[in-house]
Amino acid sequence: MAIDLHHYDVTVDWTGNLGTGTESYRGYSRNHVVQLPGLPELPGSADPTFHGDPERYNPEQFLLTALAQCHMLSYLHVAVQRGVVVTAYRDHATGTMRLNRDGSGQFEEVTLNPQVTVSDPSQLALADELHHEANRLCFIANSVNFPVHHRPASRA
Repeated sequence: MAIDLHHYDVTVDWTGNLGTGTESYRGYSRNHVVQLPGLPELPGSADPTFHGDPERYNPEQFLLTALAQCHMLSYLHVAVQRGVVVTAYRDHATGTMRLNRDGSGQFEEVTLNPQVTVSDPSQLALADELHHEANRLCFIANSVNFPVHHRPASRA
């Protein structure tokens, strides 16, 4: 049961019209700008596989980033509640997306690989266990229809 609603705004402005619009498949750029109120613009494009600019962020990276950020923030929240002092957190997240013959696609899974450093060596097992609770609380993980795996590695 929701106790509150939060609304978010984002503007995506396509900047890839090279003069003839979408007259042909390769005749336009996938470049765009992601704008959020009060924040720097993010240069976006498609994944290079789909004729995008490799020097710009793509939606698949944003999805993976959102999952990793959300899990980290949920984890830090749970750590505070359980008295685990986290002194460092780093995650190298990976995702697998399947492209279908009809041109559609979907993520099949994401694996988060958080490396957490805690101040008390006696809490290493607890630190690893907290990832389950963090996953349960993560808004983004709760919103996707594919599994989000966790391979935590805690150290003191």
